[in-house]
Amino acid sequence: MRTHRRSVSAEMGYGAVPVPCGDCPGAPRATFLSEWDNHRMTETGQQNEQRLEHAILELLNGRAPTATICPSDAARAVYDGDDDGWRALMEPARRAAGRLVAAGEVEITQGGRPIDPDEAHGPVRIRRLR
Repeated sequence: MRTHRRSVSAEMGYGAVPVPCGDCPGAPRATFLSEWDNHRMTETGQQNEQRLEHAILELLNGRAPTATICPSDAARAVYDGDDDGWRALMEPARRAAGRLVAAGEVEITQGGRPIDPDEAHGPVRIRRLR
């Protein structure tokens, strides 16, 4: 499998490390995410992860029972700046949603259907567990 050096969010405390290329065949998203989950996060990273989980739940609580949110909604809610720095929180937001799925609190969907977070490729939505 081909790898590339990719810099990951400074807030997460990671530098440039070899990761599977998402464009390469045989490099599933789950492999990429599990590698990051195995790394020890900094205190700031842990705080961001907890803030993202809380933001997901708060955003859903503020909407209609059948409403969905995008992981970017949580990333924007947690990011403190006015620029597009929230984009660095997209993968952490997807991981936070995955942990909430594992806890039985939300579902991740694509095309309106629940999907396993490890199988998700492309845009996803987050909704309350039905």
